[in-house]
Amino acid sequence: MNDEKLSFEDALARLEEIVEALDDESLSLEKSIALYEEGITLSRQCSNTLEEAELRIERVNEEQADE
Repeated sequence: MNDEKLSFEDALARLEEIVEALDDESLSLEKSIALYEEGITLSRQCSNTLEEAELRIERVNEEQADE
């Protein structure tokens, strides 16, 4: 995986691909570990994106309540 940040939807789709690939028992240990590492990175990225979205929504709701 490159260092370019994927969109949330692309990261989620890639995570689904990784999960499917990890189900393949013929995958080498080295490849499995590499996919696992990539999956952890993508999972953190998705989690951060969701947290940021939640904060933005909370801010909008607070601004609306103040009006």
